[in-house]
Amino acid sequence: MNKQSAWLLNFKFDVYSQTGEDGITQKALATLPQTDKWCVEFGAGDGECLSNTRNLIDKQSYSAVLIESSRDAFRVLQQRFASNPKVVAINQSVGLTEGNKLDEILGAVPLPFDFDFLSIDIDGNDYHVWKSFLQYKPKLICIEFNPTIPTPVKFVQAPDGSLNQGSSLLSLVELGKEKGYELISVLSYNAFFVDSKYFPLFQIEDNSPEALRTDFAHVTYLFSGFDGTIFLRGSRRLLCHGLTIRESKCQQLPRLLRTYPGNYGKLQRALFRYYRIYRRILGTE
Repeated sequence: MNKQSAWLLNFKFDVYSQTGEDGITQKALATLPQTDKWCVEFGAGDGECLSNTRNLIDKQSYSAVLIESSRDAFRVLQQRFASNPKVVAINQSVGLTEGNKLDEILGAVPLPFDFDFLSIDIDGNDYHVWKSFLQYKPKLICIEFNPTIPTPVKFVQAPDGSLNQGSSLLSLVELGKEKGYELISVLSYNAFFVDSKYFPLFQIEDNSPEALRTDFAHVTYLFSGFDGTIFLRGSRRLLCHGLTIRESKCQQLPRLLRTYPGNYGKLQRALFRYYRIYRRILGTE
């Protein structure tokens, strides 16, 4: 982490958000030369719990488009903002096919081309929805990444709305650059990107993921000893299920063969040859 580059973290706070998003959003928008007071969030949930836009609506009188696919959550969302004419609530899934692309959904709303803030949080297809978002250029974007994935790893789940795997921070950074955005801050689950034309205003010397990411609490590290033993360090838990990832269940060699190969005796060498043949037959080698 580069503390000077990660200066936005000094402004994080939560009113409705989860890990400081309200504060980062407020400071980032204040850094821009002009704003239009429009924001968009999907999935918006009930419009309050872990919301990344509610603080803007309440404290800065933002107009908002709040999109939520769950009927139950949407019912609460709709009731919550029934008396606020500046909030447009939409009960729809944001996807990649005709009729549910974000561009089409927003087309029915008098939204500026470069509206202020977009929050993307759908626990899976976030990368692909952002990639397919072509007709608007929000100034600031907050998007969820999979925090269990180490920073140098590229991973993008398949473009399938039924999957909930997420994508890596590095893959989102590369997509952001393709779309004309620069990374400005990284929280536990969300990354913030700004339109590249505004990036110099943030005076960030190094905006690489390695410089801006500070929280690795959910990362599990897997490595092997020279004897073939698999070790786990870090979180060692499934993020959303809360189950422990057991080191004993990750071993690839039976206990008898977990020795440095150069020290194998005749029996171990023979067993290892048969073990490799066995794995090839199973298709695991």
